[in-house]
Parts: sequence; C-alpha cells; structure tokens
Amino acid sequence: VQLVESGGGLVQAGDSVRLSCTVSGRTFSGYGMGWFRQAPGKEREVVAAMSGNGDSVYYADSMKGRGTISRDNAKNTVHLQMNNLKPEDTAVYYCAASWTYYSGPNYALYPDWGQGTQVTVSS
Repeated sequence: VQLVESGGGLVQAGDSVRLSCTVSGRTFSGYGMGWFRQAPGKEREVVAAMSGNGDSVYYADSMKGRGTISRDNAKNTVHLQMNNLKPEDTAVYYCAASWTYYSGPNYALYPDWGQGTQVTVSS
C-alpha cells in the first residue's frame, strides 16, 4: 500500500495551495479518506475527511470556509484545496485511508498513511 502526497511547499500568508494524494496497492473507491496535519511540538490533528463516494465531508473548525476536500475515484486520488493560508497552517500534511465508508476525524480509524508533505506559510 502506498499513499503519496504532493503539492506542499513554501507559500505566503493569503496564498492558496492544493495538495494531492495518490493511493496504490489497495482499493480506493468506496472507502473514507482523510487529511491530517502535524505542526512541530503539536499533536496530529484532522484537517478534513470525506466518505467513500464523497457524499459526507468533515472539516476542522480551523479549515471551514477555507478548505475543500475532493476525490477522484477513477484516479485513486484525493485532493485538499486550502485558501487564504495563515502561518498557523504551517505543518506536515498527511493523507490517510480507512477501511470503512466514512471515518470522519478519528485518526485511529485510518490504518494507511502517506509520508507527508510540508506546507510552510510565511507571514
């Protein structure tokens, strides 16, 4: 199983970034996906989550109105669009895959994880 994130980098406050995660080695369609992040010295936290066919979504309060999670089941890919980025969004962003239709914000329900992509927002 491989989950490979891409799209991170160094951006300025107010900019946008689109993260992508491509999944291989397991079934993608029909299973929940999530985006999580971890900043230095802080615990891993959920950013957004989506059900297997995209009909249910969850956003952390910090991302509501600024983020959009989407998935392309034909390409085994999930995206996270983040707008109006803030310095406090600086973190390593991870995508994760579950074996249930919708796992929401509970990271313990996601057994498969990517290596992460760094997003750094300068002020």
